[in-house]
Amino acid sequence: MAAFTLLLLTIAKIFVLGHPFKFSSIIFLKVIDLHMTKFPRWLAMLVGLLFPLSALTQQQGLTIDIVGGNTAATPIAVLPMPYHDSAGAPATDVSGVVAADLNRSGQFRTLPLGQITERPTHGSEIRFPTWQALKQDYIVVGRVLDARQGTYRVEYELFDVRNGKRMLGLAMTARASAMRDVAHQMADAIYEKITGLRGAFFTRIAYVTASGSHGAMRYALMVADSDGYNPQTIVRSAEPLLSPDWSSDGKKLAYVSFEKGGSSIYIQDIATGSRELVSSFRGINAAPSFAPDGHRIALSLSRSGNPEIYVMDLVSKQLIQLTNSFGIDTEPVWSSDGKFIYFTSDRGGRPQIYKVASVGGAATRVTFQGNYNASASVSYDDKKIVVAQGSGNVYRIAMMDQSSGSTVWNTLSTGSLDESPSFAPNASMVLYAAREGGRGVLYAVSADARVRQRLVSVDSDVREPAWGPYRSVH
Repeated sequence: MAAFTLLLLTIAKIFVLGHPFKFSSIIFLKVIDLHMTKFPRWLAMLVGLLFPLSALTQQQGLTIDIVGGNTAATPIAVLPMPYHDSAGAPATDVSGVVAADLNRSGQFRTLPLGQITERPTHGSEIRFPTWQALKQDYIVVGRVLDARQGTYRVEYELFDVRNGKRMLGLAMTARASAMRDVAHQMADAIYEKITGLRGAFFTRIAYVTASGSHGAMRYALMVADSDGYNPQTIVRSAEPLLSPDWSSDGKKLAYVSFEKGGSSIYIQDIATGSRELVSSFRGINAAPSFAPDGHRIALSLSRSGNPEIYVMDLVSKQLIQLTNSFGIDTEPVWSSDGKFIYFTSDRGGRPQIYKVASVGGAATRVTFQGNYNASASVSYDDKKIVVAQGSGNVYRIAMMDQSSGSTVWNTLSTGSLDESPSFAPNASMVLYAAREGGRGVLYAVSADARVRQRLVSVDSDVREPAWGPYRSVH
């Protein structure tokens, strides 16, 4: 028992010092699984030390700060869109949201308001030599109109400054409460028209917050817009919440909860709040991952003694065991076609990414650069993988890119304890968790690493991010 206590305290020290990785969480839970059938409250609190603490408890949204810039980004002027009516104007600065979206993508650099010398609202009013002199490649103009009965109509146009060609002309109508959604959809349309890649601004993110003191910790699973606005609490708990994962239709979240003493996996409907307990086997229930078809999840279970990768049919609850190794297999994530599952394993001595067919078979190793690669997220085309990559005591987000046919690695983050990377649905940005000044924050970094957006909660610590899928446009 003394040896177990020493090992437990050693692992606890790792958590307290800030080692953030889910893979280490699995090691921790494995030790407890070997010695206890229940997960006592004080041990749940120990898992809570993954989160630096705050004295405040009121849940608020995330504040945004753009870090760095891309001097090679495409210059674009997004002009103010005035309100053309005598009734009350909407509170949302539509053009401001559009500009912020384009800036944080890393692909565009908007003209500062102070440098805008003319303010046309229709394409016919644009004097293109003015914008050519300002070295702008594109210009966006528009206006907001009262559409009656509490709704507003936004009309906007996109022009190529070099040849004066109108590239886009659209109108959208929405209530005042949905004007940020309108702005995100506008940014998506502009982004796609210029780059050819679908935009991912009109999406949502999930994350976990922790607040309170060691004796009264409070956790919350949150959902917000991709820029951190409009936060919504999905579930609150006095016990840790981990590993949120989105269904492919964006309507449900799977996550791990310790509310029953041990780890259990739930699936919750975001709109209705209804939820289902899908896995509460003895031992570890961890790292749920929805299949692209939405009818299955991959997960890590220690029901047979060692953490292995399983696939569960969500209707029949039938399990298929995919791995059987002496190491720890965890953090499964699906390929876009659902044929393969990538996962973290230390079967070779150190954590690396492997993949296995979703129907079973031999696993093959995927990552070979570095001694520590964990927590994979796979791009929509399966050509890029982002991981938490460790070297010594430094852990950063790195991307393995095979788009060109050869393997190229790039480091995306600059911290020392960065974790939990999650691709945007178009793979143009990566969301991840970091530690700064003893607290947990989120970052969204462009895939070229030139622009980072910091998302900070003023009243709690933030971890466990997951970028949601594309949303339906009604």
